[in-house]
Amino acid sequence: MNKPYSTRVISLSPNSSIFEALQKMQANFVKRLVITEGTKPLGIITERDINKFLEEDKTTRAIDEIPVKHFMQKKIVIITDEFEDDFYQCASKMENLKIGSVILVDKNGNLSGIISRTDVVKSYANIFGGKYLVKDFMSSKVVTCRKSDSLKFALRLMNQNDVSKLIATDGDGSAIGLITTNTLLTHSDYFTKGNTRSRDYLLPLNKKVIIDDLVEKNLVTCKESDDLANAASLMIKHKISGIPVLDSNQKLIGMVSKTDIVRAFSDVVPHEHLKKKYKVMY
Repeated sequence: MNKPYSTRVISLSPNSSIFEALQKMQANFVKRLVITEGTKPLGIITERDINKFLEEDKTTRAIDEIPVKHFMQKKIVIITDEFEDDFYQCASKMENLKIGSVILVDKNGNLSGIISRTDVVKSYANIFGGKYLVKDFMSSKVVTCRKSDSLKFALRLMNQNDVSKLIATDGDGSAIGLITTNTLLTHSDYFTKGNTRSRDYLLPLNKKVIIDDLVEKNLVTCKESDDLANAASLMIKHKISGIPVLDSNQKLIGMVSKTDIVRAFSDVVPHEHLKKKYKVMY
């Protein structure tokens, strides 16, 4: 396994509460936890899983009363950490199965690591400069919100579109910043006031707060002609999962994300192997 690019595993028991999961995520600056029974991986939960569950949960239970086993992802992808090409395998499985991480175990099935999209992006940025351009993998479909929209609307929009970030725009439709589930989490009443409400824990009690009040306005952007490896480096440097793509008039034309980098990684590795094997001449 390419150790420099593997993520430190943060685990939790299935009977732990959402309260404990969120505290552990915040303390360790991670967005996913591996659920384990002893040393054996049982499932995984992400920040997005918690958001969706709490929006749909209609009970009055506080978040320290809800065990993560009720909504953890049980269909996890596991590979042993002894395969020579396990890093490429992880990228390929993430792309084919549309998942955000692959769990690594030793020959006895004990949890030994986790490879996330971030790890693949780091690897791509360091190894594959000059292979692809942003335009080769960017998506022209972008989920946006207006800076005047409410936080509840933003959260609903994220969950409906199964995304963890939105591009906030001004009145002219120009991109001004990003708002993420983590933005809502770190500004929530739950963490600032110790509130344990089940459905509105992500949103400040002050109903007058809108997107513009919390949006991260130091917007990192790129052009479609930029090297994809440079975009990957920007994601790692700024700890973001996606970058808006602007045209020459600074208009929003797309988005390049960690998911796109994973797709590029899963494409470029076999191509490079074929070039070496058959000594392709140009």
